[in-house]
Amino acid sequence: MTKAPTRSTQPDLLYSEAEDDLRAAVRSLLTDRADTAALLTRAEAGTPYDAGLWKALAADMGAAGLLVPEKLGGQGASHREAAVVLEELGRQVTPAPYLTSSVIATEVLLALDTETPEVADLLAALASGRTVAVLAVPLSASPYGPLAAGESRVPGVADAAAADVFLVLRSDGLYAVEAGEVGVEAQTPLDLTRPLAAVTVPGTAAATRLADSDAAEAAVRRGLLAGAGLLASEQLGVAEWCLEETVRHTRERHQFNRPIGSFQALKHRMAQLWLEVVSARAAVRNAADALATDSPEAALAVAIAQAYTSRVAVHAAEECVQLHAGIGMTWEHPAHLHLKRAKSDSIALGTAGSHKEALAELVDIEAP
Repeated sequence: MTKAPTRSTQPDLLYSEAEDDLRAAVRSLLTDRADTAALLTRAEAGTPYDAGLWKALAADMGAAGLLVPEKLGGQGASHREAAVVLEELGRQVTPAPYLTSSVIATEVLLALDTETPEVADLLAALASGRTVAVLAVPLSASPYGPLAAGESRVPGVADAAAADVFLVLRSDGLYAVEAGEVGVEAQTPLDLTRPLAAVTVPGTAAATRLADSDAAEAAVRRGLLAGAGLLASEQLGVAEWCLEETVRHTRERHQFNRPIGSFQALKHRMAQLWLEVVSARAAVRNAADALATDSPEAALAVAIAQAYTSRVAVHAAEECVQLHAGIGMTWEHPAHLHLKRAKSDSIALGTAGSHKEALAELVDIEAP
């Protein structure tokens, strides 16, 4: 009698052929529609979002519905495919509400009762790409910290300007509130490619109740945890672009009739950075795979990925600016955009320190 094959318990850190195809499609789209010149023009005009680009990515390509099951109108893919999309968005520092709407808000809704029409209809709208939803919490909100419920004004909400619907956590549950019912006050962010705003929800705003307080808090924490895990993929994309661009520049830039990349001091710096990036890739893929398979170690994998990749992305961006010398200091070169995205991401959805504290608790190590 032949034994049935057993599923490996080891995480799959490699990219599948389908994931490589998805990456190629997203990269081609962003190369055509979101180059640095177009990005800077929109950022300077105060209108960083490109509605046409979002439609092509979210609706035409179907990327907005990757996490949503097919029976609810989505693509029925997983966090692994969504992670690939975020890697590419990170490489181009694209202003798109993918993390906030297609990952965090979608994950919050999936953690609720999807049999209820209010939740199912909103999920289908998000999966189609025609609606953008944002969880009304600060970008810095940690999946481990206290959740502020019932606050009428919430500062630091990412992508609020692009939202059609806000998911609002109140003391008695979670509500969906149309954008026209809330006040959105733009704030000055460090990262111009991820705008922030203060969101004010009046007590008289019309709202649709989605869940009671217990279910709401669990769902919001699940959304923030998945968001933190996939944010690491965006940070990996930032780091990979910075390393590749730095290596390319140091090969082409000559001093004393030699490429500056041939000098040993620079070789060592880029070799160290390569080691950090490949290590980060392993941690990031592990987190995406753990979320995709609903592994009991998902929280552990997310904490490791965030604690490590935040530092790597910032280091890679700093090295990119420094090793490009004067060119890296100019407004026209995209290095500063990657540095600002890396810095902004390093305090988004929990700092590296908060993820380290969570990691210590998960593996039962007492803090010093």
